[in-house]
Amino acid sequence: MTQAGSYNEYMAIAELYDYVVPYRERQDVGFFVEAAKESEGPVLELGCGTGRVLIPTARAGVEITGLDLSTDMLGICRKKLKTEPQEVQARVRLVEGDMRHFELAQKFLLVTLPFRPFQHLTTIDEQLACLGCIHNALAEGGRMILDVFNPSMEALTRTNFGEEMSEEPEFSLPDGRKVIRRHMVASRDVPNQINYVELIHYVSYPDGRKERLVQAFPMRYLFRFEAEHLLARAGFEVEQLYSDYDKKPYGAKYPGELIFVARKSKG
Repeated sequence: MTQAGSYNEYMAIAELYDYVVPYRERQDVGFFVEAAKESEGPVLELGCGTGRVLIPTARAGVEITGLDLSTDMLGICRKKLKTEPQEVQARVRLVEGDMRHFELAQKFLLVTLPFRPFQHLTTIDEQLACLGCIHNALAEGGRMILDVFNPSMEALTRTNFGEEMSEEPEFSLPDGRKVIRRHMVASRDVPNQINYVELIHYVSYPDGRKERLVQAFPMRYLFRFEAEHLLARAGFEVEQLYSDYDKKPYGAKYPGELIFVARKSKG
């Protein structure tokens, strides 16, 4: 059994990522590719991981830089890129770095944070540091897209800490391993709006061996106006707020997402 407490530490978790059914079926890729094409690039994606959004963006003809803290996730992204045509590879640059502390020479017309990496930042100082780096990375008039979940009040009042839950189907890997993934909230820091989440992977090998892999991490939830104030404080003007990737307006569904499209303020 392996207990994982660091996003960057366990190659085994990175190997599973692209096969997780909810990730494969997530409906955000088209949204971000469309936004990238509308911007005409270049684009910077923070938390690019294995290239789930980055590679389709490059296929669509847009120059994109992907930044991620995980050596393992970037390694898988590089392997996937090697199978792409040369013109797609040429549109991509990968950078290992921390979204709280980065500085790139290039300026971007769009910066994106697909699938909630911002919520791994657990303090206001970390959040503002990230937003400051984004502001510096954007060209004048450039935009950012911040993607976080809209907190469900029902979920926030549950007390089933430590209870493993799963609505996900089993998935298989090319080498014959079969995986059942469950998740749980191990604990909650209510004053600081942090859920301590664990993703538990039960792995069955073809030879009968069993393995339990745990990815543990904090997720800080943000409410709508809190996020808007953060963006304003960091020098952004919110242009759109969507509740899903079909661009339904905030409030059209509950709880839905909080997808902010914000422009870099002048001056």
